[in-house]
Amino acid sequence: MTEPRLKTVQCSSPAGLHRMAYKEWGDPANPRVLVCVHGVTRVSGDFDELARALCGDYRVVCPDVAGRGRSERLRDPSHYTVPQYVADMVTLVARVTAVGDESSVHWFGTSMGGLIGLILASLPDSPITRLVLNDIGPTLDPAAMARIGEYIGQDVRFPSFEAGARYVRDVSASFGPHSDAQWDKLARDVLVQQPDGQWTRHYDLGLAKPFAAITPQQAAQDQQMLWQAFDAIRCPTLLVRGGQSDLLSRATAEEMTRRGPKPRLVEFAGVGHAPTFVQPDQIAAARAFLLG
Repeated sequence: MTEPRLKTVQCSSPAGLHRMAYKEWGDPANPRVLVCVHGVTRVSGDFDELARALCGDYRVVCPDVAGRGRSERLRDPSHYTVPQYVADMVTLVARVTAVGDESSVHWFGTSMGGLIGLILASLPDSPITRLVLNDIGPTLDPAAMARIGEYIGQDVRFPSFEAGARYVRDVSASFGPHSDAQWDKLARDVLVQQPDGQWTRHYDLGLAKPFAAITPQQAAQDQQMLWQAFDAIRCPTLLVRGGQSDLLSRATAEEMTRRGPKPRLVEFAGVGHAPTFVQPDQIAAARAFLLG
C-alpha cells in the first residue's frame, strides 16, 4: 500500500520560527503537485484516502497547519490567523515545487484550508492554477462561526480513546454517513494520548484566541475583503457544498457561481459541514475536476 513520507518545513511568524509538518504522497520527483489543506481543528490525515487515489497523478502534499497535529505551536496564539497560514503555505509551496521547473500547484481546501487557498489564489502571480473550495466561501453564517469558536476552546479530556472517539463522532455528525471504520479513522487522526493516560484533541487550544477577539465590525470587514479576494481569482475553480451545510449557505454558493472565477457548484446530499472526501463519489468528483 502506498504510504506517505513525513516531512517538515521551517516557517516564520512575528514571534519567531516554527516547523510545519506535512505528508508527501507519490513520486517525489513529480512536478505536478496537489496541496490539500484541512479544516480548523483537523489534520493532514483527513486526506489520506484522497491522496491514495490521486498520488499516481500528483505528488500530493498535505500539511498540518501550525498548531495542529505534528506541527509546532505558535509562540503567540494571536497569530493563528489566515494571513499567517497563507505565509506558511507560500513557504511550503516554494519547498515542494523546488524539485521541478514548474512553480504551479493545484489546491484542495476544506473549510479553513479553502479560505487559505482562496486568499493565495487571489494574489498576483499566485502559484495556484486549479482550486477546490470545500464548503467555504466569503460569507460565513455567524451562528455557525460562533458554534465553531466555542467548540475550539473547550479543554475536553477523555479517559479512553473510545470515549474520545464517541465525542468526535457526535460533534462531527454533520460530516454525514460514514462506516464505523471511517469514524474510527476520523477520530484517531485528531486524538492524542497525554502522559497521564488521558486523551485530548491534537491541537493548541490557543486557536480559540483569535476567534474570541473577532468583533461584528471586523467580521463585516473580513467578509468584504474575502469577496474582493474571491473576485480576483482567475484560475478554474470547483465549489463543493454539503447540501445541509450551516456554514456555507446555498444563497452564498449560488452568488459565488456568478462572480470571480464563476466556479462550478457540486452539492452532496445528506452532508453538512463539511464533506470529508473519503467516500468514492466525493473522490470521483475531485478527480474529475482536478484532472479534467
